[in-house]
Amino acid sequence: MKKRIVITGVGVVTPIGIGNAEFTKALKEGKSGVYNIETFDTSAYSTRFAAIVKDFNPEQFIEKKKIKKMAKFTQFGFAAAKMAVEDSGLDLSKEDLSRIGVITGTGIGGLDVIEEEEQVLLSKGPRRVSPFLIPMIITNMLPGEIAINYGFTGPNYAVTSACASSNNAIGDALRLLRSGDADVIVSGGSEGAIVPLGLAGFCSIKALSQRNEDPQKASRPFDKNRDGFVMGEGAGIVVLETLEHALNRGARIYAELAGYGASDDAYHITAPDPEGKAAILAMEKAIADADVSKDEIDYINAHGTSTVLNDKTETLAIKNVFADKAYKIPISSTKSMTGHLLGGAAVVELAAIVFGMQDDFIPPTINYETPDPDCDLDYVPNKMRKQQITCALSNSLGFGGHNATIVIKKYAK
Repeated sequence: MKKRIVITGVGVVTPIGIGNAEFTKALKEGKSGVYNIETFDTSAYSTRFAAIVKDFNPEQFIEKKKIKKMAKFTQFGFAAAKMAVEDSGLDLSKEDLSRIGVITGTGIGGLDVIEEEEQVLLSKGPRRVSPFLIPMIITNMLPGEIAINYGFTGPNYAVTSACASSNNAIGDALRLLRSGDADVIVSGGSEGAIVPLGLAGFCSIKALSQRNEDPQKASRPFDKNRDGFVMGEGAGIVVLETLEHALNRGARIYAELAGYGASDDAYHITAPDPEGKAAILAMEKAIADADVSKDEIDYINAHGTSTVLNDKTETLAIKNVFADKAYKIPISSTKSMTGHLLGGAAVVELAAIVFGMQDDFIPPTINYETPDPDCDLDYVPNKMRKQQITCALSNSLGFGGHNATIVIKKYAK
Protein backbone atom coordinates (compact mmCIF):
# COMPACT_ATOMS: atom_id res chain seq x y z
CA MET A 1 0.00 0.00 0.00
CA LYS A 2 1.34 3.44 -0.98
CA LYS A 3 2.29 5.86 1.76
CA ARG A 4 -0.03 8.83 1.91
CA ILE A 5 1.68 12.19 1.37
CA VAL A 6 0.20 15.44 2.66
CA ILE A 7 0.75 19.18 2.27
CA THR A 8 1.35 20.95 5.58
CA GLY A 9 2.89 24.28 4.59
CA VAL A 10 2.56 26.76 1.73
CA GLY A 11 4.45 29.93 0.82
CA VAL A 12 3.99 32.11 -2.25
CA VAL A 13 5.58 35.15 -3.89
CA THR A 14 3.38 36.07 -6.85
CA PRO A 15 2.33 39.00 -9.03
CA ILE A 16 -1.08 39.00 -7.29
CA GLY A 17 0.19 38.75 -3.74
CA ILE A 18 3.01 37.80 -1.41
CA GLY A 19 1.93 35.43 1.35
CA ASN A 20 -1.01 33.09 1.56
CA ALA A 21 -3.69 35.50 2.75
CA GLU A 22 -2.97 38.16 0.12
CA PHE A 23 -2.72 35.54 -2.63
CA THR A 24 -6.02 33.89 -1.66
CA LYS A 25 -7.83 37.23 -1.49
CA ALA A 26 -6.57 38.14 -4.97
CA LEU A 27 -7.70 34.78 -6.39
CA LYS A 28 -11.19 35.34 -5.04
CA GLU A 29 -11.32 38.87 -6.42
CA GLY A 30 -10.00 37.88 -9.86
CA LYS A 31 -7.12 40.34 -9.59
CA SER A 32 -4.66 40.81 -12.45
CA GLY A 33 -0.96 41.06 -11.63
CA VAL A 34 0.00 42.33 -15.10
CA TYR A 35 1.68 45.73 -15.44
CA ASN A 36 3.83 47.74 -17.84
CA ILE A 37 7.52 46.96 -17.38
CA GLU A 38 9.34 49.91 -15.83
CA THR A 39 12.67 48.35 -14.84
CA PHE A 40 14.12 48.67 -18.35
CA ASP A 41 13.31 50.40 -21.63
CA THR A 42 10.80 48.32 -23.60
CA SER A 43 10.08 50.80 -26.39
CA ALA A 44 11.70 48.56 -29.04
CA TYR A 45 9.90 45.41 -27.87
CA SER A 46 6.73 43.97 -29.40
CA THR A 47 5.52 43.25 -25.83
CA ARG A 48 6.04 45.85 -23.12
CA PHE A 49 4.36 44.34 -20.07
CA ALA A 50 4.57 41.34 -17.75
CA ALA A 51 3.11 39.87 -14.57
CA ILE A 52 5.39 41.48 -12.03
CA VAL A 53 5.93 40.85 -8.31
CA LYS A 54 5.33 44.19 -6.58
CA ASP A 55 6.60 45.30 -3.18
CA PHE A 56 8.97 42.38 -2.68
CA ASN A 57 11.55 43.26 -0.03
CA PRO A 58 14.18 40.50 0.14
CA GLU A 59 15.46 41.87 3.46
CA GLN A 60 12.31 40.55 5.11
CA PHE A 61 13.46 37.02 4.33
CA ILE A 62 17.21 37.01 3.60
CA GLU A 63 20.27 38.28 5.45
CA LYS A 64 21.31 41.56 3.85
CA LYS A 65 24.84 40.37 3.04
CA LYS A 66 23.46 37.31 1.19
CA ILE A 67 20.98 39.14 -1.04
CA LYS A 68 23.61 40.31 -3.53
CA LYS A 69 24.83 36.72 -3.85
CA MET A 70 21.42 35.42 -4.95
CA ALA A 71 19.80 35.65 -8.37
CA LYS A 72 16.21 36.86 -8.36
CA PHE A 73 14.76 33.36 -8.77
CA THR A 74 16.67 32.25 -5.68
CA GLN A 75 15.49 35.26 -3.69
CA PHE A 76 11.86 34.58 -4.58
CA GLY A 77 12.13 30.86 -3.88
CA PHE A 78 14.03 31.33 -0.63
CA ALA A 79 11.35 33.74 0.61
CA ALA A 80 8.56 31.32 -0.35
CA ALA A 81 10.40 28.49 1.42
CA LYS A 82 10.74 30.49 4.63
CA MET A 83 7.02 31.23 4.58
CA ALA A 84 6.17 27.59 3.85
CA VAL A 85 8.37 26.16 6.59
CA GLU A 86 6.97 28.65 9.09
CA ASP A 87 3.43 27.89 7.90
CA SER A 88 4.01 24.15 8.39
CA GLY A 89 4.78 24.55 12.09
CA LEU A 90 7.79 22.23 11.84
CA ASP A 91 9.86 22.33 15.03
CA LEU A 92 13.29 21.72 13.53
CA SER A 93 14.88 21.24 16.94
CA LYS A 94 12.87 18.00 17.18
CA GLU A 95 13.46 16.79 13.60
CA ASP A 96 16.08 14.51 12.10
CA LEU A 97 17.39 16.97 9.50
CA SER A 98 18.86 14.13 7.45
CA ARG A 99 15.25 13.07 6.78
CA ILE A 100 14.28 16.45 5.30
CA GLY A 101 14.99 17.14 1.61
CA VAL A 102 14.53 19.99 -0.84
CA ILE A 103 13.53 19.59 -4.50
CA THR A 104 12.65 22.65 -6.56
CA GLY A 105 12.13 23.50 -10.20
CA THR A 106 13.05 26.42 -12.40
CA GLY A 107 12.91 26.81 -16.14
CA ILE A 108 15.65 29.37 -16.70
CA GLY A 109 17.52 30.09 -13.46
CA GLY A 110 19.71 33.16 -12.99
CA LEU A 111 19.23 34.89 -16.34
CA ASP A 112 19.34 38.29 -14.62
CA VAL A 113 22.84 37.56 -13.33
CA ILE A 114 24.07 36.23 -16.69
CA GLU A 115 22.91 39.44 -18.34
CA GLU A 116 24.51 41.71 -15.74
CA GLU A 117 27.83 39.91 -15.63
CA GLU A 118 28.12 39.73 -19.41
CA GLN A 119 28.01 43.53 -19.42
CA VAL A 120 30.78 43.55 -16.82
CA LEU A 121 32.83 41.18 -18.99
CA LEU A 122 32.41 43.33 -22.10
CA SER A 123 33.06 46.65 -20.42
CA LYS A 124 35.65 45.80 -17.77
CA GLY A 125 37.17 42.46 -18.75
CA PRO A 126 37.17 38.92 -17.36
CA ARG A 127 38.96 39.73 -14.10
CA ARG A 128 36.02 41.87 -13.00
CA VAL A 129 33.38 39.20 -13.44
CA SER A 130 31.89 38.26 -10.08
CA PRO A 131 33.27 35.12 -8.40
CA PHE A 132 29.63 34.42 -7.50
CA LEU A 133 28.51 34.29 -11.14
CA ILE A 134 28.43 30.52 -11.45
CA PRO A 135 26.85 29.71 -8.06
CA MET A 136 24.26 32.43 -8.62
CA ILE A 137 23.06 31.27 -12.04
CA ILE A 138 22.88 27.50 -11.62
CA THR A 139 19.38 26.13 -11.13
CA ASN A 140 20.26 23.97 -8.12
CA MET A 141 21.31 26.94 -6.01
CA LEU A 142 17.78 27.49 -4.72
CA PRO A 143 17.47 24.08 -3.03
CA GLY A 144 21.09 24.43 -1.96
CA GLU A 145 20.47 27.77 -0.24
CA ILE A 146 17.34 26.47 1.48
CA ALA A 147 19.25 23.43 2.78
CA ILE A 148 22.16 25.56 3.99
CA ASN A 149 19.80 27.90 5.83
CA TYR A 150 18.00 25.13 7.71
CA GLY A 151 20.62 22.37 7.81
CA PHE A 152 18.50 19.95 5.76
CA THR A 153 20.78 17.12 4.63
CA GLY A 154 18.24 14.90 2.90
CA PRO A 155 17.77 14.55 -0.91
CA ASN A 156 18.46 17.88 -2.59
CA TYR A 157 18.38 18.87 -6.25
CA ALA A 158 16.72 20.99 -8.93
CA VAL A 159 14.49 19.96 -11.81
CA THR A 160 14.44 21.81 -15.13
CA SER A 161 11.70 20.93 -17.59
CA ALA A 162 10.56 24.36 -18.75
CA CYS A 163 7.01 25.16 -17.64
CA ALA A 164 6.54 21.69 -16.16
CA SER A 165 9.51 22.09 -13.80
CA SER A 166 7.75 22.55 -10.47
CA ASN A 167 5.17 19.83 -11.12
CA ASN A 168 8.03 17.47 -11.94
CA ALA A 169 9.81 18.58 -8.74
CA ILE A 170 6.66 17.94 -6.69
CA GLY A 171 6.17 14.59 -8.39
CA ASP A 172 9.74 13.56 -7.60
CA ALA A 173 9.20 14.61 -3.98
CA LEU A 174 6.05 12.50 -3.82
CA ARG A 175 7.92 9.42 -5.01
CA LEU A 176 10.88 9.94 -2.66
CA LEU A 177 8.56 10.32 0.32
CA ARG A 178 6.62 7.21 -0.65
CA SER A 179 9.84 5.23 -1.03
CA GLY A 180 11.00 6.15 2.47
CA ASP A 181 14.00 8.27 1.43
CA ALA A 182 12.72 11.20 3.49
CA ASP A 183 9.99 12.15 5.97
CA VAL A 184 9.64 15.75 4.78
CA ILE A 185 10.47 17.43 1.46
CA VAL A 186 10.31 21.15 0.80
CA SER A 187 9.34 21.42 -2.86
CA GLY A 188 8.12 23.85 -5.50
CA GLY A 189 9.56 26.24 -8.04
CA SER A 190 10.67 29.76 -8.83
CA GLU A 191 11.41 32.04 -11.75
CA GLY A 192 12.83 35.52 -12.20
CA ALA A 193 13.48 36.02 -15.91
CA ILE A 194 11.73 39.31 -16.68
CA VAL A 195 14.90 40.98 -17.93
CA PRO A 196 15.75 42.47 -21.36
CA LEU A 197 17.19 39.25 -22.78
CA GLY A 198 14.40 37.05 -21.45
CA LEU A 199 11.66 39.30 -22.78
CA ALA A 200 13.43 39.65 -26.14
CA GLY A 201 13.72 35.89 -26.49
CA PHE A 202 10.04 35.26 -25.90
CA CYS A 203 9.10 38.15 -28.17
CA SER A 204 11.25 36.70 -30.95
CA ILE A 205 9.43 33.38 -30.93
CA LYS A 206 6.13 35.28 -30.95
CA ALA A 207 4.91 33.49 -27.83
CA LEU A 208 3.74 36.60 -25.95
CA SER A 209 0.57 38.63 -26.09
CA GLN A 210 1.02 42.02 -27.75
CA ARG A 211 -2.00 43.67 -26.13
CA ASN A 212 0.13 46.63 -25.07
CA GLU A 213 -2.83 49.01 -24.95
CA ASP A 214 -4.58 46.96 -22.26
CA PRO A 215 -2.05 44.70 -20.50
CA GLN A 216 -4.30 43.65 -17.61
CA LYS A 217 -6.58 41.96 -20.13
CA ALA A 218 -3.75 40.36 -22.10
CA SER A 219 -3.77 36.97 -20.36
CA ARG A 220 -7.05 35.45 -21.56
CA PRO A 221 -6.83 31.67 -21.58
CA PHE A 222 -9.39 29.85 -23.75
CA ASP A 223 -10.81 33.13 -25.06
CA LYS A 224 -11.20 33.27 -28.84
CA ASN A 225 -9.14 36.48 -29.05
CA ARG A 226 -6.14 35.24 -27.05
CA ASP A 227 -2.84 36.16 -28.69
CA GLY A 228 -0.11 34.74 -26.47
CA PHE A 229 0.95 34.31 -22.88
CA VAL A 230 2.15 36.92 -20.39
CA MET A 231 5.56 36.43 -18.79
CA GLY A 232 5.38 36.18 -15.03
CA GLU A 233 7.79 35.92 -12.12
CA GLY A 234 7.66 34.64 -8.57
CA ALA A 235 7.73 31.41 -6.60
CA GLY A 236 5.74 28.88 -4.67
CA ILE A 237 6.95 26.34 -2.15
CA VAL A 238 5.06 23.61 -0.30
CA VAL A 239 6.06 21.41 2.62
CA LEU A 240 5.26 17.78 1.84
CA GLU A 241 5.46 15.00 4.39
CA THR A 242 4.30 11.50 5.00
CA LEU A 243 0.93 11.34 6.68
CA GLU A 244 2.47 9.33 9.52
CA HIS A 245 5.05 12.03 10.18
CA ALA A 246 2.46 14.80 10.01
CA LEU A 247 0.10 13.04 12.42
CA ASN A 248 2.91 12.22 14.84
CA ARG A 249 3.78 15.88 15.22
CA GLY A 250 0.16 17.06 15.26
CA ALA A 251 0.49 19.06 12.04
CA ARG A 252 -2.32 21.02 10.41
CA ILE A 253 -2.93 19.27 7.07
CA TYR A 254 -4.03 21.30 4.04
CA ALA A 255 -4.57 18.52 1.51
CA GLU A 256 -3.25 15.21 0.24
CA LEU A 257 -0.89 15.00 -2.72
CA ALA A 258 -2.29 11.83 -4.23
CA GLY A 259 -0.93 11.26 -7.73
CA TYR A 260 1.62 12.20 -10.37
CA GLY A 261 2.05 11.46 -14.05
CA ALA A 262 4.69 12.60 -16.53
CA SER A 263 5.26 12.23 -20.27
CA ASP A 264 6.74 13.94 -23.31
CA ASP A 265 5.19 14.81 -26.66
CA ALA A 266 8.33 13.86 -28.62
CA TYR A 267 6.96 16.21 -31.24
CA HIS A 268 8.45 19.76 -31.35
CA ILE A 269 10.67 22.02 -29.24
CA THR A 270 7.95 24.62 -28.60
CA ALA A 271 4.64 23.58 -30.20
CA PRO A 272 2.39 21.01 -28.51
CA ASP A 273 1.42 17.82 -30.27
CA PRO A 274 -1.90 18.88 -31.87
CA GLU A 275 -3.51 15.59 -30.83
CA GLY A 276 -2.39 16.00 -27.21
CA LYS A 277 -1.49 12.31 -26.93
CA ALA A 278 1.23 12.70 -24.30
CA ALA A 279 -0.77 15.26 -22.31
CA ILE A 280 -3.53 12.65 -22.19
CA LEU A 281 -0.96 10.09 -21.02
CA ALA A 282 0.25 12.33 -18.17
CA MET A 283 -3.32 12.87 -16.93
CA GLU A 284 -4.16 9.18 -17.19
CA LYS A 285 -1.00 8.26 -15.26
CA ALA A 286 -1.68 10.80 -12.50
CA ILE A 287 -5.27 9.63 -12.03
CA ALA A 288 -4.17 6.00 -11.89
CA ASP A 289 -1.35 6.83 -9.47
CA ALA A 290 -3.83 8.60 -7.19
CA ASP A 291 -6.11 5.54 -7.12
CA VAL A 292 -9.13 7.69 -7.92
CA SER A 293 -11.75 7.39 -10.63
CA LYS A 294 -12.22 10.04 -13.29
CA ASP A 295 -15.66 10.70 -11.84
CA GLU A 296 -14.02 11.88 -8.62
CA ILE A 297 -12.15 14.75 -10.32
CA ASP A 298 -14.26 17.84 -9.61
CA TYR A 299 -11.85 20.63 -10.60
CA ILE A 300 -9.01 21.05 -13.10
CA ASN A 301 -6.43 23.81 -12.84
CA ALA A 302 -5.41 23.93 -16.49
CA HIS A 303 -2.03 24.82 -17.89
CA GLY A 304 -4.07 27.38 -19.84
CA THR A 305 -1.35 29.68 -21.12
CA SER A 306 -3.48 31.93 -23.35
CA THR A 307 -1.67 30.82 -26.50
CA VAL A 308 -3.69 29.71 -29.50
CA LEU A 309 -2.22 26.21 -29.72
CA ASN A 310 -1.89 25.31 -26.03
CA ASP A 311 -5.44 26.10 -25.00
CA LYS A 312 -6.96 24.29 -27.97
CA THR A 313 -4.75 21.22 -27.48
CA GLU A 314 -5.23 21.04 -23.72
CA THR A 315 -9.00 21.27 -24.16
CA LEU A 316 -8.85 18.39 -26.64
CA ALA A 317 -6.72 16.34 -24.25
CA ILE A 318 -9.13 16.91 -21.35
CA LYS A 319 -12.03 15.79 -23.55
CA ASN A 320 -10.13 12.65 -24.50
CA VAL A 321 -9.47 11.78 -20.86
CA PHE A 322 -12.89 12.57 -19.41
CA ALA A 323 -15.22 12.10 -22.41
CA ASP A 324 -18.67 13.62 -21.75
CA LYS A 325 -17.77 14.38 -18.13
CA ALA A 326 -15.28 16.98 -19.42
CA TYR A 327 -18.21 19.35 -19.95
CA LYS A 328 -19.24 19.05 -16.31
CA ILE A 329 -15.86 19.68 -14.66
CA PRO A 330 -15.07 23.29 -13.68
CA ILE A 331 -11.74 24.25 -15.27
CA SER A 332 -9.80 27.43 -14.71
CA SER A 333 -6.47 28.94 -15.58
CA THR A 334 -5.07 31.07 -12.79
CA LYS A 335 -2.44 32.25 -15.30
CA SER A 336 -5.14 34.69 -16.39
CA MET A 337 -4.31 36.50 -13.13
CA THR A 338 -0.69 35.62 -12.33
CA GLY A 339 0.69 35.44 -15.84
CA HIS A 340 2.92 32.48 -16.67
CA LEU A 341 5.56 31.92 -14.00
CA LEU A 342 7.35 29.38 -16.24
CA GLY A 343 9.21 27.01 -13.90
CA GLY A 344 7.36 28.45 -10.92
CA ALA A 345 3.90 28.19 -12.44
CA ALA A 346 2.77 24.72 -11.38
CA VAL A 347 3.35 25.11 -7.66
CA VAL A 348 1.59 28.48 -7.53
CA GLU A 349 -1.33 26.74 -9.23
CA LEU A 350 -1.11 23.97 -6.62
CA ALA A 351 -1.34 26.66 -3.95
CA ALA A 352 -4.47 28.01 -5.66
CA ILE A 353 -6.03 24.54 -5.47
CA VAL A 354 -5.07 24.14 -1.80
CA PHE A 355 -6.66 27.44 -0.80
CA GLY A 356 -9.69 26.73 -2.98
CA MET A 357 -10.13 23.47 -1.06
CA GLN A 358 -9.77 25.28 2.25
CA ASP A 359 -12.30 28.02 1.49
CA ASP A 360 -14.65 26.15 -0.89
CA PHE A 361 -14.09 28.25 -3.98
CA ILE A 362 -12.89 27.76 -7.54
CA PRO A 363 -10.64 30.53 -8.88
CA PRO A 364 -11.83 32.20 -12.07
CA THR A 365 -10.39 32.44 -15.54
CA ILE A 366 -10.47 36.22 -15.90
CA ASN A 367 -10.62 38.11 -19.20
CA TYR A 368 -12.84 35.43 -20.73
CA GLU A 369 -15.03 37.45 -23.09
CA THR A 370 -15.51 35.62 -26.40
CA PRO A 371 -16.07 31.84 -26.50
CA ASP A 372 -13.88 29.83 -28.87
CA PRO A 373 -15.55 26.88 -30.65
CA ASP A 374 -12.34 24.90 -30.10
CA CYS A 375 -12.44 25.64 -26.37
CA ASP A 376 -15.97 24.82 -25.30
CA LEU A 377 -15.68 23.61 -21.70
CA ASP A 378 -16.59 25.27 -18.38
CA TYR A 379 -13.69 27.64 -17.72
CA VAL A 380 -15.25 29.40 -14.68
CA PRO A 381 -15.30 32.73 -16.51
CA ASN A 382 -14.38 36.00 -14.78
CA LYS A 383 -15.73 35.39 -11.27
CA MET A 384 -14.77 32.83 -8.67
CA ARG A 385 -17.34 30.16 -7.94
CA LYS A 386 -18.39 29.05 -4.47
CA GLN A 387 -18.03 25.30 -4.66
CA GLN A 388 -16.33 22.52 -2.76
CA ILE A 389 -13.24 20.92 -4.28
CA THR A 390 -12.65 17.35 -3.15
CA CYS A 391 -10.32 16.05 -5.86
CA ALA A 392 -8.44 18.25 -8.30
CA LEU A 393 -6.10 17.72 -11.22
CA SER A 394 -3.42 20.22 -12.26
CA ASN A 395 -1.65 20.22 -15.63
CA SER A 396 1.72 21.70 -16.60
CA LEU A 397 2.94 21.45 -20.20
CA GLY A 398 6.35 22.81 -21.14
CA PHE A 399 8.58 23.65 -24.11
CA GLY A 400 10.34 20.48 -25.20
CA GLY A 401 7.04 18.61 -24.95
CA HIS A 402 7.27 18.03 -21.18
CA ASN A 403 3.96 17.18 -19.51
CA ALA A 404 3.47 16.82 -15.76
CA THR A 405 0.16 16.33 -13.99
CA ILE A 406 -0.61 16.04 -10.29
CA VAL A 407 -3.77 15.05 -8.40
CA ILE A 408 -4.67 16.68 -5.07
CA LYS A 409 -7.36 15.37 -2.72
CA LYS A 410 -9.13 17.00 0.18
CA TYR A 411 -7.63 15.43 3.27
CA ALA A 412 -9.77 12.82 4.97
CA LYS A 413 -8.64 10.66 7.88
